[in-house]
Amino acid sequence: MIKKVGVVGAGTMGSGIAALVASAGIPVVLLDIPGKEDRNEFAKRGLERALKAKPAAFMDPELARYVEIGNTEDHLDKLKDCDWVVEVIIEKPEPKRALYEKLEAILKPSAIVSSNTSGIPMAILLQGRSEAFRRRFLGTHFFNPPRYLHLLELIPTPETAPEVLAEIRRFGERILGKGTVLAKDRPGFIANRLGVYGMVQAVRLMEKHGLTIDEVDALTGPLLGRPNSATFRTADLTGLDVLKLVTEELAQATGEDFALPDWVLRLVEEGRLGEKSGQGFYKRVNGEILTLDYRTMEYVPRAKVDLPELRALRELPLAERLRGALDLPGKYGAFLRELFARTAHYTLEKAEEIAYDLVSVDQALQWGFGWEAGPFKNMDAVGHQRVKALLAEHGLGEPRLLQRAEESFYRNGTYLGFDGAYHPLPKREGVISLKALKAEGKTLLESKEAALLDLGDGVALLEFRTKMNAIGEGVIRMLQKSLEYVEEKGYVGLVIGNEDPRAFSAGANLALILSLAQEGDWDELSLAVRQFQKASMSLRYSPFPVVVAPFGLTLGGGAEFTLHADAVQAHAELYMGLVEAGVGLLPAGGGTKEMLLRFTQELLPYEEADPFEGVRRAFNLIALAKTSTSALEAKKMGFLRDRDRISMNRDFLIADAKRRVLELAPDYRPPLPPQVRVLGSEALGNLRYAVWAFREAGEISDHDMRIGLEIAHVLSGGEGPAREVSEWDLLDLEREAFLKLLGTRKTQERIAYTLKTGKPLRN
Repeated sequence: MIKKVGVVGAGTMGSGIAALVASAGIPVVLLDIPGKEDRNEFAKRGLERALKAKPAAFMDPELARYVEIGNTEDHLDKLKDCDWVVEVIIEKPEPKRALYEKLEAILKPSAIVSSNTSGIPMAILLQGRSEAFRRRFLGTHFFNPPRYLHLLELIPTPETAPEVLAEIRRFGERILGKGTVLAKDRPGFIANRLGVYGMVQAVRLMEKHGLTIDEVDALTGPLLGRPNSATFRTADLTGLDVLKLVTEELAQATGEDFALPDWVLRLVEEGRLGEKSGQGFYKRVNGEILTLDYRTMEYVPRAKVDLPELRALRELPLAERLRGALDLPGKYGAFLRELFARTAHYTLEKAEEIAYDLVSVDQALQWGFGWEAGPFKNMDAVGHQRVKALLAEHGLGEPRLLQRAEESFYRNGTYLGFDGAYHPLPKREGVISLKALKAEGKTLLESKEAALLDLGDGVALLEFRTKMNAIGEGVIRMLQKSLEYVEEKGYVGLVIGNEDPRAFSAGANLALILSLAQEGDWDELSLAVRQFQKASMSLRYSPFPVVVAPFGLTLGGGAEFTLHADAVQAHAELYMGLVEAGVGLLPAGGGTKEMLLRFTQELLPYEEADPFEGVRRAFNLIALAKTSTSALEAKKMGFLRDRDRISMNRDFLIADAKRRVLELAPDYRPPLPPQVRVLGSEALGNLRYAVWAFREAGEISDHDMRIGLEIAHVLSGGEGPAREVSEWDLLDLEREAFLKLLGTRKTQERIAYTLKTGKPLRN
């Protein structure tokens, strides 16, 4: 059982690993070489780097207190009680071997030691070590930044004890939230070997086919099921110096050609290293992003690639996008066909050398490089006859693995093994796949906007299916049907969750709201808001437990549904907020009411507490449209309660939520409706003064002030004396204020601008 971790090496990767471990609530010892004036200078600097990192390395900066720093000469004994020590020092065998010799002398017999090396064979690192040390040693290759990239490659040696591998895998998956893949001890392991090869090919083929950096990034991002950062933006984020180092190491270790063009090497020589130096393939000048013209080495305005053929492909499913991309006319199609052919051929040739199965190859590229689907799934999507034709077109042989496949690497729940036989897909204990459930016929109710699925053991799940899982009339209708179905059929409870890669729910359907407002259909709008409120309240007062499983973007209405659940099982990466003020509105699905209720109830045990404090806290949260940057921060902000739980690994989120329903179900009773204490005119006067003060100081606009005053009116319970009101009294105030704001020209302008640009408008 790993209860304490040591990290030796406080560079970007080491400090990032330490921050991730501390974010999981595990104490960490972070050591680096001694400094001259301050012996702990380098470890201290690493911790400070992690605290300042953007995006944030810690899920909560306060958790930095779990990190104890020191240096490798004076404080190696701090590692004595660590259960796992991960080495992240310079990529040279000699210093690593010298460190292991010292570690072997001081660590407890049960301690696990691993290296985060990305290229040095384990056999070289273990020279001179005892059999006992070898049995508890392996490679653990994190990807940078460790908090955000899902992949953790595990590289066991032939001598690694099975129980050591099992414990690191368990800890990596359940505690650190990683997707673990077993890789063979080969240079670059799986993800870097294939991913870096693909990047090098993209750079070379750009020159061959006469494309620009902007064009390549437009073609190699979401069009191919890759991240928005595509090729060159990804390199800028990683660092061109890192890319140069990795390509040189891979070339030296494999004897293969990973050479970058001279102009890329020149960028490194000139210190144009990407994001960390302010310029690389891209450069930001006065808020504008410029692109490198690699022919002149000067930066030029970005050129948007907006062909009709590309626009037509963007909204299609991945398989159709890939096939369409390969059929593009002209130089774009020629570039993509050759890139696909060369990377597919390399993957087919190298898979058996670097991985134990092709499932691991797909997972490594999905989790480490953010691909929507791995290379073998992509080949299946394109069709093997097309893959063979592309290989032939570019003079590439047909690898044995492709010859063995019977027109598909995956079929009917099996995959092609390297032995030529098809094997059942590995089951991941504790993982529930909604896609698999649907394939097994577990859909209970279904519409275009949402579906109800059977999770087993008497638990159902409501899945949203709209764009960004926006909540509109169709989702609310299916929610009501689902609640009725669960009760009528005797299910024990309901989970609300989905498998969207980005958003649990980005909120209410703003486009529909704006359309109705512009048409002046206020009766319809009032009814729609009331239906939304009733939907939120039905989650709270259903006769069975409802557990919401939010992750990623959980905004506006998505946050309001979450707030009204009996319990929340949140993914650690939770960006939750009541952001309606940003589009000129206030939360009217129960969010304003709920935050007031929560914060005032927290004060009830304390007789001396100022009741206005709860009102003030709710006002600041809503008026400033604050959003959490993690589930831990969401708990501090009040979006999550103490009884709500966090899953570090998104893969286990649905299963964890189902388990929570089963815990609550046996003696479940819905809560009784509370009375809410509102402060009336006294609180309203205080909030009005604060809003006016901000306006006088020029910190907010006139329309911001109007929004703030409407929020203040609801949170105070309106004018009048302090009194007890019901939840529906506050919901009525919410709805009235929402419609008032929606009727203003400036709010409609804000909504329209956000729908068009994805950004807020301050008018």
